[in-house]
Amino acid sequence: MLQPARHSTLRPTLDPEFDTHGALPRSIGEFEDRALLTVFAARGLGVVPENRLDAGDVRPMRGLWRLGGSDDLNDEIHAIRSRRAQHHPFVAHVVNAPES
Repeated sequence: MLQPARHSTLRPTLDPEFDTHGALPRSIGEFEDRALLTVFAARGLGVVPENRLDAGDVRPMRGLWRLGGSDDLNDEIHAIRSRRAQHHPFVAHVVNAPES
């Protein structure tokens, strides 16, 4: 499994989820950069956790498949935008998404 770094916002919720299900993933690597994590997965080097907001944009482009899901995992997403620039559709989706 390709995993986010231990100090990321997703990892503290990911590890207990594995424990709950008795899963012991073999860690291939830990990544600081989520985009790099996805690139390694797209090259066939492992599976990655992905959030639902990003999955619709990343999966078709990278040839990735969804294997499962959990409503108990939380991730933090930050978007930086300017008032004048045209933005990527994913940034617009994140900025306009309702807070939960």
